[in-house]
Amino acid sequence: MRRFKEIRKSRLRPVIAAVAVILLAGLLIEGLSLFQFQYAHRMLEQELDYRAESELTLKSVRVRGMLKSNEHMVRNYIWPIKRKLDDPNAIYDIMKRIVTTNDDVMGSFVAFVPNYYPGQGRLLEPCAYRRGDTIITKQLAANGYDYTRREFYNHSVVNGLSGWSDPYVDTLASGTEVVTYATPLTDDKGNVVATFGIDLSTKGIIDTLNMRHNQASTFFMLLTESGRLISQPDSSHTKWHDVDDVVRMINDSTCERKSSTSGQSKIITFRDSEDNSLGYIYHAFMKGRPHWQVVMVCYDNEVYGKLKAMRRNSILMMLGGFSLLGFILFRFNRNVRRLHKSNLNKERTDSELRIAQRIQSEMLPSEPISNSEVDVSGRQITALEVGGDLYDYFIRDEKLFFCIGDVSGKGIPSSLVMAVVHSHFRTSAQHESNPSRIMWDINLTACQGNETNMFVTLLIGVLDLPTGRLRYCNAGHDAPLIIADTVTTLNVNANLPVGVDNDFKYATQETILPRECTLLLYTDGLTETADSDRNLYGLQRIIDTAKVCQQQGKTSPDALMDAMQASAADFAGKAQQNDDLTMLTVHYHLPEEVLQLDERLDLNNELSDVHKLTQFVKSVTTRLNLDSSLSSQIMLAVEEAVVNVINYAYPIGTQGSILLEAKATEEWLKLIITDEGKAFDPTPRGDVDTALSAEERPIGGLGILLVQRLMDSINYERVDGKNILTLKKNIGLVHS
Repeated sequence: MRRFKEIRKSRLRPVIAAVAVILLAGLLIEGLSLFQFQYAHRMLEQELDYRAESELTLKSVRVRGMLKSNEHMVRNYIWPIKRKLDDPNAIYDIMKRIVTTNDDVMGSFVAFVPNYYPGQGRLLEPCAYRRGDTIITKQLAANGYDYTRREFYNHSVVNGLSGWSDPYVDTLASGTEVVTYATPLTDDKGNVVATFGIDLSTKGIIDTLNMRHNQASTFFMLLTESGRLISQPDSSHTKWHDVDDVVRMINDSTCERKSSTSGQSKIITFRDSEDNSLGYIYHAFMKGRPHWQVVMVCYDNEVYGKLKAMRRNSILMMLGGFSLLGFILFRFNRNVRRLHKSNLNKERTDSELRIAQRIQSEMLPSEPISNSEVDVSGRQITALEVGGDLYDYFIRDEKLFFCIGDVSGKGIPSSLVMAVVHSHFRTSAQHESNPSRIMWDINLTACQGNETNMFVTLLIGVLDLPTGRLRYCNAGHDAPLIIADTVTTLNVNANLPVGVDNDFKYATQETILPRECTLLLYTDGLTETADSDRNLYGLQRIIDTAKVCQQQGKTSPDALMDAMQASAADFAGKAQQNDDLTMLTVHYHLPEEVLQLDERLDLNNELSDVHKLTQFVKSVTTRLNLDSSLSSQIMLAVEEAVVNVINYAYPIGTQGSILLEAKATEEWLKLIITDEGKAFDPTPRGDVDTALSAEERPIGGLGILLVQRLMDSINYERVDGKNILTLKKNIGLVHS
């Protein structure tokens, strides 16, 4: 009996183990799935915050643009009215012309100060307004209407200010809901004699807000500064109780709300009063006057609906999968280990799939670069609170990567595009050294979803510091200046700006910079600096200022930019800056260093010549008195790099040559490997996945990784059909 129980336990033990494995694996995968869901939810929440900010900004810009265009129209009619002040009857014709030629204008009026025309009575308000398809002109004050008690009259005539009113129903004239813009009207002596204004239909504002919706139930509203509803959303997107609830919550100071990521808007989370669905209210004040509020309302079930559906489907699929897995485990206990390993591999795969990068770099370089080879610095003076210009620079693999650009337009939309372009430059340049390929990558991103047709002029440069070889690609930007013995303009192809055509082919140009020179890059904010007479600063003044700096020896980055900024400011005088002004300077001063060692070795692309390489490197390290550990590192790195060239640079059966040069100073040792084989740049390659098998791993991957870790830097250049790979090791501490 006891033996029977032991046998039974021994048989149940694998089953229990299998069940435990299933439960444990299920819990692990469910935990990973939950973590992935929460992580994705946070990412979508950040994306919603960003999109809501963009939509509120876009709606504000559109409403502000509509109001501004009507303000300009009012100002354009002031002069014709002033010419007809001696003829009050002629003013009726002007009012009628304003309403007739502007569909959004429901009425136009001039309300004169009391007794301005004694023969016309105490009050006179010539007015034209729209009733259906008919334009009616009349004197509104004829029936006892006293406009001097109205807010718009006191605001304009008494206080001498222009502005928009809150919306109201115009019962005296058009009979529709309007907002009024009024401005003071003065005579030739500068005395305020009337207030002149227009009544703008709120329908146009409503149409502007409801032009486009992100989700089926997302809607937009416009409120006054005090919280009164101006524009009602499209009835197909919402219900009236939603509108009432949203207005009530915004006006309720006790309603809990939080700030958005940028701090420019407020967010209220609420539950629908009928179906208890979760929703979000984003609201922000428009800048300037009128200080209205733009509101966006969206619902959780639409924003996160697909994510939640994916979560449900994932759970169902997981349950089905584990049911099948349990059946297999119970039938085939001997495969427990294999299945367990499969689950672990799947778990690792899921973990890798959760890793995502969100590049969010909107900051310009805060510190200049200054070393023995180059000094780099930039400067930006924005015209508004935010700018659309950009510049960036950094050094990688003995190469200076830099760019400068100018986004079309001004303000917040330009700054958003600037942030995207700046981020993609950083991302692409971290693994790519060809400026035309970097430009192509940025252009492809900028063209996607570019419904506003914004574009960016951009110039990207890659300067090889040891040789002074400058490769660059231009996209419609101003040509930089090269300040050396003389001041010249860098020869650049114009090309199309970024964001115009995603199929445009950008080409790389190149030149060799003098050993001592300064490269000045700038945006059109410098050339188009205007004085009070609207004369432009222009390219020639930039060149003249650069020549003066060159003659005075003031070609360092800060000195040159100080001189340019001061010259442009003196030219502009008291004129207001109307565009962002950005400059980037690269002072290249490759030092003449005394070589303690300069040797070379010619090799054939044959493994039998490796012994010559070993003897050569050993001789070099011995002459430099390097210790055995450092010598071994250098030997291993050089052998790996040369063997890689022997194996892969030339086609099989092709005879080729390899040149190895060793150059050393007291501070560093450089080993330069030159071959005429096929082009291959190893420097952009990242860390190798050592978990891959030898068959799956890319050719040369571990070798390049080894060289990168053994040497302080590696630098690749393709010059005149030759591959030039430079391995550098700092040996200054050894000699000290």
